[in-house]
Amino acid sequence: MKQTLLQEKYPIYTLEVGKDETRFADAESIIAYLKACIDAHEVAHYIGEFDHLEHTRSLPAGQIADGIQAARHILFCFGTKLMDPHVMAVRPRSIGVVDQGDQFVVTFLEAPMPLANEAMERWVKAIVEQPTPVAA
Repeated sequence: MKQTLLQEKYPIYTLEVGKDETRFADAESIIAYLKACIDAHEVAHYIGEFDHLEHTRSLPAGQIADGIQAARHILFCFGTKLMDPHVMAVRPRSIGVVDQGDQFVVTFLEAPMPLANEAMERWVKAIVEQPTPVAA
């Protein structure tokens, strides 16, 4: 997983994983896995899902890069405090999953809350299949 700045201002985390490196066959199964992570978390609250590819295809001037076969978001919130109305600008959270045929690209925006970042990083890193230990 790498951390970069998108458009020189948005801190994002990105995991690019080959389909041969994961147990997931499609974007929908990754979204289902992430929903299970959210549902099991003591703070996170599931909000919904968004099919970005379908939405973009429905627009008269929608443009989609070659190779994108699916593009889905899962939306959720980690908010434990609402001490200032401005915090609404950085909530809720989402994780995007793009299927590019031979690989998945999973991205999320850095949250201003360590608890949220740690959980999202852990969930996303677990998408990569861990090698099975070989018995000696």
